[in-house]
Amino acid sequence: MQEIKKYVEENKQRFLDELFELLRFPSVSADPQYKGDVLKTADFVAQKLKEAGADRVEVCQTAGYPIVYGEKIVDEKLPTVLIYGHYDVQPADPLELWETPPFEPTVRDGKIYARGACDDKGQFYMHVKAFELMMKTGTLACNVKFMIEGEEEVGSANLGTFVKENTERLKADVVLISDTSMISMEHPSIETGLRGLAYMEVEVVGPNRDLHSGVYGGAVANPATILCKLIASLHDENNHITIPAFYDKVVELSDEEKKALNAAPFDLEEYKEDLNIKAEWGEKGYSTLERTGTRPTLEVNGIWSGYIGEGAKTVLPSKANAKISMRLVPNQSSEEISEIFAKHFESIAPDYVKVKVTAHHGGEPVVTPTDSVAYRAAEQAIVDSFGKKPIPTRGGGSIPIVALFESVLGIKSVLFGFGLDSDALHSPNEKYDIFNYYKGIETLPLFHKYFAELNKKSI
Repeated sequence: MQEIKKYVEENKQRFLDELFELLRFPSVSADPQYKGDVLKTADFVAQKLKEAGADRVEVCQTAGYPIVYGEKIVDEKLPTVLIYGHYDVQPADPLELWETPPFEPTVRDGKIYARGACDDKGQFYMHVKAFELMMKTGTLACNVKFMIEGEEEVGSANLGTFVKENTERLKADVVLISDTSMISMEHPSIETGLRGLAYMEVEVVGPNRDLHSGVYGGAVANPATILCKLIASLHDENNHITIPAFYDKVVELSDEEKKALNAAPFDLEEYKEDLNIKAEWGEKGYSTLERTGTRPTLEVNGIWSGYIGEGAKTVLPSKANAKISMRLVPNQSSEEISEIFAKHFESIAPDYVKVKVTAHHGGEPVVTPTDSVAYRAAEQAIVDSFGKKPIPTRGGGSIPIVALFESVLGIKSVLFGFGLDSDALHSPNEKYDIFNYYKGIETLPLFHKYFAELNKKSI
């Protein structure tokens, strides 16, 4: 541990400077205007892998944005760790809510503010620097493979094809992912499950053109009003989702599982204060930790219609749109949920409007084992680095490719994140604590050390 700390201390400014350089690329995969910047980011990642000591580094082309691959095979007899991350980021909008430019990283109170600081540039780059550390100090205990993609924020549309076509190249014993969070640095944790995702877009169409709201208002249905009513009907008075068959495959937690989940440190008053809300909202009969980690949800991610410019325009819009995501829990299928959502939404539309439902991307929920060699290696790494045993938690977010890795490659993942839920992922003023960044670089080599040792013992 002292050797690790010494190397990080000697190189900490360079580690930070390199991360800042990475964060300056506006690698927004959802917006075609940033295509050149996304491609430049892939080249940058590949170059840094080479400099860190990786072999066979390649910017692998796909039908979309490329996947950066690199590896270091120390000994075929040693276990292999496949490190996954993504270099693409969410759009920075709304720009006016950022205190500092989203693609010019700024440090305030020990935190890096920039789009992608935590999700996922800051987190995957910890692995690159931890790998460099192990290479430079001669302590690399496992074979390592990197697979860093550029389409995670738009559903990883081409990753499945890449994985299926490269099963031999990607052969490994575990997938190591840092795209999740911990409870806090005082209460380190490891996420043992993720929710799935079904992402939909709905369109409600009324008249064949925008209308004068004075001339036609009251006689023609307003698509914006109808859309709001349809969306409101998707929850009942207990905030329970009303789509028929939505909960059919959801398994309730046992009393023992609920007790273990709610034992994690959580202060509801601090939670509300951080978000500046007076009360929490959610499905009746469940705690906040249960709602965000083990229950399915339905949320409106965006809604638009009519005139939203400066001043007034008295218009009755011809159509209204919304984007809706549903987080799923084990046993739910993204394909099935997408189908029943579309069927239900179309069935509740009144005759005076037309409805179109489009399914975008989805992913399956996963639960990772806590008795595996990989989990125990992560657990011991945290004990050494933090001085205390990590708390197993369930993550509310989705990483669809975790289920893909299991089904295609036949290997489980360890969700070894160092971010915080308060890091404003996908929001203005996204941040990542510098302490967490360095702590990750210190802790990750310990995972490789213990993963190799525990695999040797289990043979």
